[in-house]
Amino acid sequence: MLKLSAIIPTFNEEINIEAAIQSVSFADEIIVIDSFSTDNTISLAEKHGVRILQREFDNFSNQKNFAISKATHKWVVLLDADERIGQTLKEEMVTVLAEGPQASAYYVYRRNYLLGREIKYSGWQNDKVIRLIERNKCKYNGKLVHEGIVTEGKKAFLKTKLEHYTYKDFDSFIRKKNKVAQLQAEMLASKNKKVNPFRLLIKPLYRFINHYILRRGFLDGFAGFFIASFYAYTLFTRYIKLWLINRGLK
Repeated sequence: MLKLSAIIPTFNEEINIEAAIQSVSFADEIIVIDSFSTDNTISLAEKHGVRILQREFDNFSNQKNFAISKATHKWVVLLDADERIGQTLKEEMVTVLAEGPQASAYYVYRRNYLLGREIKYSGWQNDKVIRLIERNKCKYNGKLVHEGIVTEGKKAFLKTKLEHYTYKDFDSFIRKKNKVAQLQAEMLASKNKKVNPFRLLIKPLYRFINHYILRRGFLDGFAGFFIASFYAYTLFTRYIKLWLINRGLK
């Protein structure tokens, strides 16, 4: 079987890091690429004998591309700290590598959990990410947020879903959304985008309606309302931050 490196990006992931490492224990090498965590992430990771790299965070693409460049093996599995590879997905990945991959990048669909329940609607029902790649043919596209893999080769899909536990606690959820909004605002500012009443007021309202009604978030109960509200909040915050950047007040 082809050898495999696993990469886990972290920042203050003491709640998740050990379970994340255990879920990629089938890999021949495990790399934790850390953004100088201030909690116990590193000490917990060290107990598992993984390879630890630290790099000052600038954006998600650069952070992950740096780790990919440091991987030892030709094939890499990428795992966020709040994701888990179950036994069936592990076996499918092992089979792909043993039989000879037919693509250079493999998508997986994610089974998302929030507030203690699986989210089946709210626009998350077709959530997919690339998580298994041929290192020399793939890299992240350089976007500050919503980064994606670009590849010289073919893309394919794995059949088994990846478990994604997206919520740790309310404060960390807010921090994550604010961080995303800041990066998105910086990206818009670099393109000389401006704030107007439509972007500041109408777009967040439409975002809520889209996720809660059009994408049937109401069927996910309070969690669906929570998701739609935070999509609207993040969009509103993005344009407030853009307004501040444009005036040199960030």
